[in-house]
Amino acid sequence: MADSDPPSLGRVKLTDLVPWNGLASDSYKISVSILSHSLAQFSAVIVQFPASDGAILRSGLESARMYFHQRETYPPADIINPAGLPDIFALFGKAARDILDAISYHLNIRSSPFVEIVDNVPLRNREISSSVLSVCCHARPSFQGPQHHNNITTTQEDGQMIMYPDHDHQVDKSLLSLVKSDRAGLHVRDSQGRWILVDGDLGPQEAIVFPGLALYQATAGYVNPALLKTEINMEANMYGRCSLAFKLLPKSMTNLDCSEMRAAGYGIEAQFQLPVPVDDFMQRSHPTDHLFNRPSLQCFNFQPTHDERRKQNPKSKPLPPSKRLRLEAQRVLKERVQDIADKKGIKLRFCNLKECESHIHSIDSPCANIRMEIGWPLGVPFVHPHDLPNKAKLGFLEAYEPGWTEAHQNSDRNQSPLTSNVWAA
Repeated sequence: MADSDPPSLGRVKLTDLVPWNGLASDSYKISVSILSHSLAQFSAVIVQFPASDGAILRSGLESARMYFHQRETYPPADIINPAGLPDIFALFGKAARDILDAISYHLNIRSSPFVEIVDNVPLRNREISSSVLSVCCHARPSFQGPQHHNNITTTQEDGQMIMYPDHDHQVDKSLLSLVKSDRAGLHVRDSQGRWILVDGDLGPQEAIVFPGLALYQATAGYVNPALLKTEINMEANMYGRCSLAFKLLPKSMTNLDCSEMRAAGYGIEAQFQLPVPVDDFMQRSHPTDHLFNRPSLQCFNFQPTHDERRKQNPKSKPLPPSKRLRLEAQRVLKERVQDIADKKGIKLRFCNLKECESHIHSIDSPCANIRMEIGWPLGVPFVHPHDLPNKAKLGFLEAYEPGWTEAHQNSDRNQSPLTSNVWAA
């Protein structure tokens, strides 16, 4: 069952993600950090457009609602066109490029690394945009039988909007997608395998952004695509759910390769070594089992250490909680953190605990970039896990092995009621 209120879903202002010449501002660094953490955990983020753009989005949604509800049958595209589509197409397209640059900044690759595979801005004469803007209506009440939604898609050619049918997919093949809807219903699968409702509390000038398979391919798997589904309450939404969905797609006759990631020192797995023609990539199917085989909390497996096996023996004395935390932190450092650092070509140089207590509150500290690159948990000093206080060790363990605390609480509860509350201290 999906959560109705994902408290950790990141929110960023689009104006804070607009790149400028010179050094990155504090607001840009903070917004990139929020963006990257939200994409890592939820494969989605909420983007706030300027207030002036809220009117354009609202007008587009109202026009789309009228488009789908004027008559019982689907209105032909040559008779009625939802208003404002060119403006929304341009608005979402610019936002998608700015967000793509912010992701590049987080990955520490050169700016605008995907310029060769996206459309020219502006389009040249007789060019057709590869990106599309879909106008959708889910659960329209006048529909009969199994069909429950309609979707029209627009692209741009010499300044004119072309419309053609499209269908929803659970995983987009885009680089990035932006969705703005008039009612909640979009769910995304998070890093723990749970379905999260991501548009339940969107403001009038907010939209959902999520990465697609093309970005996953171009970043050698370092940016996971979002797994999506749409579910709405038919009784509470008698007029259905209208949405505007923009997909920033790679253009034809180009290749998706990982040269930028390789140049930045990332480890490239065998499946990403060879360039993939965009035309082939867009036409073929992409199995998602290996992408989204994310264990949920109840089935998360932890390898027992030698000391844990001793504890399971009723004749042996249980380890003190502090020592157990220390051993687990050392194990996770070796098995998880070091692996991430090796793949990104990062050499871990830990700080002094006393000094780093001030570092974690500054975005310009000596360890800020490393912490961001390896996904170090917020608020935890960047010191060797062996030297972290117990509470910080718990935050470290939860960040790299989600569900660790709950799993060990259950284990302790089965072993001894006296130690079941130690981890919450």
